[in-house]
Amino acid sequence: MIPFPRNRYLSIICFLLVGFTATLLMSGFLFQAEAQRPYFRNIVYTESNIPSRNGNTILAFEQDANGKLTPLPNSPFPTGGAGIADPTFTTLGGALLIADNDQNVIVNPEHTRLFAVNSGSNTIAVFDIKKDGTLSPVYGSPFPSGGINPESLGLANDVLYVINRNLDRNNPTQDAKASQPNYTGFRVTYTGQLVPIPKSTVSVPNGSNPTQALISQDKRILFGAEFIGGSLRSFKILPSGRLKESPNSPQSLPASEFPPSSPPALLLGLQVHPKLPILYVGFVTINKVGVYNYNSFTGELTFVKAVPTSGKAPCWLVTNREGTRLYTANTADNSVSVYDLRDATTPKEIQKVVLKGNGSATQLTLNSNESFLQVVTRRNSPDKLKGNGINIFKVNPTDGTLSEEDTSPLPIPSVNGSFPQGIVSLIPKRFAYKAK
Repeated sequence: MIPFPRNRYLSIICFLLVGFTATLLMSGFLFQAEAQRPYFRNIVYTESNIPSRNGNTILAFEQDANGKLTPLPNSPFPTGGAGIADPTFTTLGGALLIADNDQNVIVNPEHTRLFAVNSGSNTIAVFDIKKDGTLSPVYGSPFPSGGINPESLGLANDVLYVINRNLDRNNPTQDAKASQPNYTGFRVTYTGQLVPIPKSTVSVPNGSNPTQALISQDKRILFGAEFIGGSLRSFKILPSGRLKESPNSPQSLPASEFPPSSPPALLLGLQVHPKLPILYVGFVTINKVGVYNYNSFTGELTFVKAVPTSGKAPCWLVTNREGTRLYTANTADNSVSVYDLRDATTPKEIQKVVLKGNGSATQLTLNSNESFLQVVTRRNSPDKLKGNGINIFKVNPTDGTLSEEDTSPLPIPSVNGSFPQGIVSLIPKRFAYKAK
């Protein structure tokens, strides 16, 4: 055996150690560089809802570690349609109800596509979300909504459901007497086009004012809230994309909570528990949150109870991913309530915080890592120049309670009587395909 010089061993060992160290350093550098790439930024989107022809836009903001929102380059992004203004303020039990819709802007689970309503021009805008959070309209966008005054969107796999409210107070020609409010479905193609699904449209009575198309966690059930009609609807989503109404749908709000002497039975705001077959409903006029069980196969609803909130007119709801906290936006006193959901059928209010500014709290969302809660606010008086904005709250990671940031609220100008609607917050991801 030929002896190997000792200094040669030492040289090889040193070479390997240096190489290993360099590899670790390079890996750390690459990881850090990857973490700093722009597509990991948290982005917040809302809709300007400007009612002039082709005036509607999506406003996009980058959110920093302190919650501060800064407009993205090239924002706002035109939707190719019109929003809807509502200068009418209806007094109901001392509350000013200025907006009764939800899910005006939604994104797919992959965070690669955004959908938005053009309520004043009866179309749906569809965008690809780029890695930096900017938006690019898909070919053919916007697409006909299948009715008049689209207000809410729900996505179940590759099927988009639209609620057309058939009501536009500022444009009487849109309130077509020969039409009705409806729920209708569209197949979303690989490249984002919307294709109507035959026989998927379900019409509901005029004046019922449907406001939300909420999809269950397993994508089997669609829930609808009819604000003025005071009814809940539920549908089983069939493989074809058509809707089959559940056995006890529509269901009026419980007489035990709304006896003849009570205020009108109005509901607004639906949210499903992320892990259990439970539906939460805002009982607007009695300041309570209704709790329902539902059948995961048929969608049949069973009322369980209603719990009080110290907030006035709970109208919009969201839960965290673990199902331990529920947040309600309370329109009449411009507040947000926080509920403990450890007993999922008995939400327990643990905090109410009043928002800064002059608006009324409406739609709300948690960001991707649930470190911030954003709330859209709308003017609550005929003064069209004040109250529109986004309020930003830091979420306590220990108990889920809220504290408003110093940079909140971010004002959003009103144009031709507009008010913002809809909000989503996400981290953009790489495309799973090359967008055309």
